[in-house]
Amino acid sequence: MRMYDIIKKKRDGYSLTTEEINYFVKNYTNGNIPDYQASALLMAIYFNKMDKRETLDLTKAMINSGDTFDLSSINGIKVDKHSTGGVGDSVTLILGPMVAACGVPFVKMSGRGLGHTGGTLDKLESIKGFKVALSNEEFVRNTNDINISICSQTGNITPADKKLYALRDVTATVENLSLIAGSIMSKKLAIESDAIILDVKVGSGAFMKNIDDAIALAEEMVTIGNSYGRKTIAVVTNMDEPLGKAVGNALEVKEAIETLRGQGPEDLFELCLVLGSKLLVLAKKAKDEVEGRALLIDTIDSGRAYEKLIELVEHQNGDISYVKNLDLLPKAKYILEVKSIKEGYVKAIDAEEIGKTALALGAGRETIESQLDLGVGILLNKKVDDKVEKDDILAYIHANDLEKAKEVEEKLLDIFILGDKNIEKKKLIYKEIDHI
Repeated sequence: MRMYDIIKKKRDGYSLTTEEINYFVKNYTNGNIPDYQASALLMAIYFNKMDKRETLDLTKAMINSGDTFDLSSINGIKVDKHSTGGVGDSVTLILGPMVAACGVPFVKMSGRGLGHTGGTLDKLESIKGFKVALSNEEFVRNTNDINISICSQTGNITPADKKLYALRDVTATVENLSLIAGSIMSKKLAIESDAIILDVKVGSGAFMKNIDDAIALAEEMVTIGNSYGRKTIAVVTNMDEPLGKAVGNALEVKEAIETLRGQGPEDLFELCLVLGSKLLVLAKKAKDEVEGRALLIDTIDSGRAYEKLIELVEHQNGDISYVKNLDLLPKAKYILEVKSIKEGYVKAIDAEEIGKTALALGAGRETIESQLDLGVGILLNKKVDDKVEKDDILAYIHANDLEKAKEVEEKLLDIFILGDKNIEKKKLIYKEIDHI
């Protein structure tokens, strides 16, 4: 088998065999195929696409390129959740404890933030001492003890994806449905949970900017998951404005804790209920989503979800006083009020631009090596469809650099678009995909 022939075949629009895909992934990962040939194949895939069988084969080959995480010793039906990334997305910190408090093992290997999107691990490190790196044994033991573990990716998982993604990033071949879906699902399926829910974001603050592309990606990933033998469903959700009100690591942790105490923003809590009720059905803990929703609400009303977060923090060496006393979380030196210079209704808040302002304050990473300022960020006081009077506070800027804060203030006044009330009420959920 020659790499030249594989490139030529895909260039000419033909499907690659399972053997050809396995040959490419294995030999590129091992360093036997040079970048220039791998780049040529990626570009051929970008233009001529892959069919569903090829996409599944690519995903399997990337999974098989490294270790898989055996969770068979965890009791019960294990569930996992993945978000394609957004702004103000602290869902995992709320959803995990709620689901675990219902007696369902919630197993999650999370990532760090890059650019305007936040990372769950960075947020959790706002809690003093919280340990994100767990051994396989600790991950399994903690989950069996308290039904939840959230940690960084361990071991040599999907090395082929790491290598291929780096190459796609510099060869303008990122935006291909099969390559995106294969990359996401290879990492999810290498962690051997029993069921997965995918939160596919769409809008200004998401990777997928339009609804048709987001639905196509969701369908592709659901097909891969179910074809691989995992119960997989997807929900396409709105990321045109930030989720909740907080954007920034400690600010989002605080908001997540407040939500677990029953005092969180409506959109953030509602999304947790939608995702959680589906997970409880997948885990056979609820007969339908109505029952699942009732069980989840009870974990909030009874305080069990909040107590579950405390257990999670304690089991991962975190200081639980940071959960009990929110004043201990990292804070910014300055808090600036951004006041409206006119009246009207909030027509739009560009989530990506809000994310960029938080990034400018130090809440995110420009590069992998960037240092985070955990206390800074943006706290929205108004959201889409809210009425605004002149001098009303639109947002609060939490900053440690006054000059940067002043620059962000000017930008925020432009990001909040005010005018007549929107005719259509904003949507939180666009589509739910449970089978293909």
